[in-house]
Amino acid sequence: MIVRISGEDQYRLPDDALARVNELDNAVVAAVDAGDEAGFAAAFAELLGFVRASGQELPDEELHGSDVIIPPADTTMAEAAADFTGEGLIPD
Repeated sequence: MIVRISGEDQYRLPDDALARVNELDNAVVAAVDAGDEAGFAAAFAELLGFVRASGQELPDEELHGSDVIIPPADTTMAEAAADFTGEGLIPD
């Protein structure tokens, strides 16, 4: 799975990471739905951290279509409400 963090890089994550990315995505959706600013910040930071730590950063000269595009790290909860709704970035 190829994941792009908007404004940063692309990462190749192993297939077995999909379940954890989906859990973290769902946690962000739940925080946004609840209007929980602190919960959103924590869940979104954990999602970004997991992708960065678990994925292999792809070189800039390697172009791939992204399976998932995560908004930039400085995304606010209000901005995230457009992306993190329903099933989130990754459908269940």
